[in-house]
Amino acid sequence: MSDNVPDNLRYTADHEWVKADGDSYVVGITDHAQAELGDVVFLELPDVGTELKKDVPFGVVESVKAVSDLIAPVNAEVVEVNADLVDSPETVNSSPYGDAWMIKIKPSNPGDIDALMDAAAYKDHLASGS
Repeated sequence: MSDNVPDNLRYTADHEWVKADGDSYVVGITDHAQAELGDVVFLELPDVGTELKKDVPFGVVESVKAVSDLIAPVNAEVVEVNADLVDSPETVNSSPYGDAWMIKIKPSNPGDIDALMDAAAYKDHLASGS
């Protein structure tokens, strides 16, 4: 289990992180998720303007070991996509909380972010083996 869980982020049970960025939010996968996946070799991300629905897949991350859906943390619109990441998916392994951000979203209701886990709750989630 990775203990790399930054305190300034919110987390989902699906091992994604969300960070405030002005009036939008940045979304990526956690260090735990990239470690479980192994070497990431392919990403499929949505187009700008895509409407995301909470708990519904919005993309795919593929590694040498598995293919996993990326799950929307909240209802939102995609306002930016990290195109560099599609060209260099291995960045997910080296910088999950930095260069490997996946999308920026504008939530339908910004307060929905507050319902996501904080760092302490996510660490408890990991410790429970979820």
